Amino acid sequence: MGAVFQSLGRTVLAGVVLIVILLSLAGTFGKMDHAWAGFFMRYLHVLCGVMWIGLLWYLNFVQIPSMPKIPDEHKPAISKVIAPEVLFWFRWSALATVLTGLLLASMNKYIGALLTLQAPFTAIGIGMWLGLIMAFNVWFIIWPNQKKALGIVVVEAAEKAKAARMAMLTSRFNTMLSLPMLYCMVAQQNAGL
Repeated sequence: MGAVFQSLGRTVLAGVVLIVILLSLAGTFGKMDHAWAGFFMRYLHVLCGVMWIGLLWYLNFVQIPSMPKIPDEHKPAISKVIAPEVLFWFRWSALATVLTGLLLASMNKYIGALLTLQAPFTAIGIGMWLGLIMAFNVWFIIWPNQKKALGIVVVEAAEKAKAARMAMLTSRFNTMLSLPMLYCMVAQQNAGL
């Protein structure tokens, strides 16, 4: 069992195997229809969203506040190793969350109602728009500025500091938006706003 937990890949694979076992025990494999596909797409959407918002909150509640406490000689470990890895998963989980959400809405034929905030999808439509704004910020503001701040793109020291501040402020903006976004996502299935 220890060998499973020594590797992230084997750990994730073990989780997938457990899902397959649960589906087998429940007799689900013979019942895979459109409704099941919609459920599974929702599961993938939530899974990607948990990773995205989890990393957003890690950055804002742990990494950013901890940086001033880290001695200068240890900061390269964050900026050269940890932060680039976090930002890789952060931006790709944001994209995966958006894509699975759009696929889910398309599969269930309410994408138009979401985009135009029509009843009875107003709450989840607002949540979707907040998520789209947040994903835009990840890809087009946070990531380009983080590349400068981390030295992936070489810039002058003043521009590096400015980029780090812009990335942090936009990340904080996304943290703020994450609260009403999550509220709207949950509110939709529980009587709306």
